[in-house]
Amino acid sequence: MDNEKFRTPTAREKALQINLEPDIYGSFSEIGAGQEVASTFFQAGASSGTIALSHSAYDMKISDSVYGDSGRYVSAKRLEAMLRHDYDNLVEKLEDRKDETRFFAFANTIETLNYFKTNQGHGWMGMRFQSKPNAEPNLCVLHCRLLDNDTLLQQKAVGRLGVNLAYACYRHHDDKEKFLDSLMDGIAKGRIEIDMFNMEGPDYGSWDNRLISLKLVKKGFTPAAMFGSDGNNLQASEALYKKNILVLRGRFRPPTLVNVDMLLTGYRQFTKENDVDKSNTMVLSELTLNNLTNKGEKIDEKDFLDRVDILCSLGQTVIITNFQRYYKLITYLSNVNRERKIGVILGINNLAAIFNRKFYTHLKGGILESFGMLFGRNVKLLIYPATSGNQDGLHTIETFELEEKLMGLFMYLKDNNQLENIENINKSLLTIFSDDVLEMIQKGESGWEEMVPTRVAKYIKKHCLFEYPCKPKEEKKKPKDKKLSVSN
Repeated sequence: MDNEKFRTPTAREKALQINLEPDIYGSFSEIGAGQEVASTFFQAGASSGTIALSHSAYDMKISDSVYGDSGRYVSAKRLEAMLRHDYDNLVEKLEDRKDETRFFAFANTIETLNYFKTNQGHGWMGMRFQSKPNAEPNLCVLHCRLLDNDTLLQQKAVGRLGVNLAYACYRHHDDKEKFLDSLMDGIAKGRIEIDMFNMEGPDYGSWDNRLISLKLVKKGFTPAAMFGSDGNNLQASEALYKKNILVLRGRFRPPTLVNVDMLLTGYRQFTKENDVDKSNTMVLSELTLNNLTNKGEKIDEKDFLDRVDILCSLGQTVIITNFQRYYKLITYLSNVNRERKIGVILGINNLAAIFNRKFYTHLKGGILESFGMLFGRNVKLLIYPATSGNQDGLHTIETFELEEKLMGLFMYLKDNNQLENIENINKSLLTIFSDDVLEMIQKGESGWEEMVPTRVAKYIKKHCLFEYPCKPKEEKKKPKDKKLSVSN
């Protein structure tokens, strides 16, 4: 068997294959990390058949004169301005070629390590391209974090990623898995993270960008990915820039009235903090890969989309993570946002896991190291109570029990206002458990409708979610559900 047939082509070989396509023609615009992508296409040979223009508007005034003032230079807004300008300019100037040419515009705007290595290398990259002559263009945009500790290595990694992206747009447009996997061809693990990827256009109507976010985390391209209630993927450092963050972790299978009460009461209490600006706070619903599996089985992508469809209909911003432990989540959020406060809503029964030392044996500093990461910055845990047999019927941090050796640590956090009960909860909801609700839904029993928000019940019945025994109703147009606003 000829192993050469199954070998992954190098970046230069990919560039050459594109160069030899007679109808692919476009431009390369690169800011901040040299001209590594265009350079690979030039060095591969036959580049005159592919490259109409290659440039770098490196000076800020020059860049603004070409693309307009878009504020931050390493941003999605700047990238989109570059792609729009370059593509429109190309099509206008080369209109006589439109019947036999697939035009494209490739662009990136990258920040590599500075001389003193005091910054985080990262950047935006994208393609605006036609799949066939005279077709409406598709748009592909991604954000990457550069993890090499050397500027030249970061530039080389950007060059390979850019070639891989251009190649995938033309060779793997009909296969999501191949498209995503090929982005990392020739790039060793640990050199680059891709934490945001959006694809749209006439050839990608079947691509659900929320599912792409899940795949990025599953494939290990990033430990976390975000998308908004509109279904568009978000880049964490931009979406959370200088914002206070409140996060609720859950299975949301389905979201119950307890989840809603946790979110609303937690939000109201968090925004009363002296150092929290209500108008500058983002609420996240977190789904972990562990919470997306069912009894150790593989993640069911339909089940995932069922859950996020409902969360999005409730107006929620969703973050998918590979963090089983809260200290890893807080470390991630603190790294993308060092200037504001982070709040975490969790049930009292989950608090015991945070104090369980067996989960930190892999850390040299054990539980103290994990707590240093969890509480080392401006972080607060808001604890939602459970039912109890005591006088007031609630299990709170006042009734929370720990082994004697850990009580000093617990009291330190409590006395320093980093642990706090959520007040003014709806006690009548504490008997609702999501597993019971799910079982009732799957059996077609009545009564579960009163345990979830009204529009969630309607959505489940209409679309037969979570194995609800029915046939989905056909609809001409997806209804616009009223959003749940945590600010109300």
